[in-house]
Amino acid sequence: MPCLSCNDLRVSFRIRKKSAYAVRGVSFSVDDRATLGIVGESGCGKSVTAAAIMRLVPAPPGKIESGAILFEEKDLLTIPEKEMRGVRGRRISMVFQDPMTSLNPVFTCGDQTAEPLILHKGMDKRAAAELSMELFSEVGIAEPKRVFESYPHNLSGGMRQRVMIAMALACSPKLLIADEPTTALDVTVQARLLELLKKLQDAKDMSMILITHNLGIVAGMARHVIVMYAGELVESAPTRTLFEAPRHPYTECLLKTIPSIDKRGERLTVIPGTVPTPFEIPDGCLFHPRCPKAKDVCRKERPALHCVDERGITDNDVNADNDKHHVRCHLYV
Repeated sequence: MPCLSCNDLRVSFRIRKKSAYAVRGVSFSVDDRATLGIVGESGCGKSVTAAAIMRLVPAPPGKIESGAILFEEKDLLTIPEKEMRGVRGRRISMVFQDPMTSLNPVFTCGDQTAEPLILHKGMDKRAAAELSMELFSEVGIAEPKRVFESYPHNLSGGMRQRVMIAMALACSPKLLIADEPTTALDVTVQARLLELLKKLQDAKDMSMILITHNLGIVAGMARHVIVMYAGELVESAPTRTLFEAPRHPYTECLLKTIPSIDKRGERLTVIPGTVPTPFEIPDGCLFHPRCPKAKDVCRKERPALHCVDERGITDNDVNADNDKHHVRCHLYV
C-alpha cells in the first residue's frame, strides 16, 4: 500500500475576475519508504501540488477544486481543518523552497524548532530545547547551541536550510516534502544537503517527495519520477526508465539541459520559449508551441495519458502504478 496517493487533483486560482487551473488532473502515488521526484520548470505546478497536499493553498485566490489525497486511510482534502493541523507538521512535514522567507525573522531558530515539539508532542520548553539541539546535531550543525540562539539572518543559506530540515523532522513524520531544498545554494552545499536527506530518510524509514527543476538531482535520489508541464502530468516512470528511454519531448529537452563533462566547451542547451501561465493555456498539447516534434494534431487536440512499454506501444492502463511508464503525447497514439 502506498504511503500517499493523489488522484485527479485540480487547483485553480481566481485573479481579476478570471479563473484558471494551476494544477489540472494530476495523479500519482508515493511508495512506502521511497522517494518520488517531481520535476519541471518554474511555473509547472510543482509547488502548488505540494501546497495542496499540505492544505496550504491560499484561499482566496486559490481553491482546490476536486480530487482526493489519501494518506493513512483518510482523504486529506475532506477531513476537518482541526484534524489536518494534527497531520501537518507531525505526520507530513515540508522543507520549503526559501528558508529566509519561511523562517520567522523575529524568533530564534531554537524557538521555531521547539514549537512543533511543544505543539504536537506536549513537551515542556526545556525538553523541547534539548531535543531541538539534538536535531541540530543530527542534521550536521557543528555548534547546535549557537544556532539554537541565533536568528535566521545570522546564518548562511546552507545552515538555514539545515534548520528547516531539523524543524521538519522534529516529530518524526511519515512523509517529508522537500520543495527545491537546494535552491540558491552552491554545488558543494547542495551535494551535502542531498546526502543528508538520503541518510535521514533511511534512518527514519520516511517516504519523501523531492520537488526540483533539476533532473540531475533526482537521478540519485528518487525511485520514481513524474514530469509536470503547465499544471499537467506529462510523463511518469521509474527513474532509470525515464533517463534511459524518455518518451515525452519535454522530458527529452529537460535531459538535454543537464550539464555534462562530455559537453565541455559547448554552449548549454536551452528550451526555447517559456511555460505558459494558467491564464494563457494554448489549444491542443500544452507543450506544442515549444516542441521540436509538434504535428498538426498537437495544435488542435489535447493528448490523453497513455501507458507505454519499452517499444513505445501503448495501452489504456493509466492507473498510478509506479512500475509502469505513462506519457501524455500524440506521438504514441
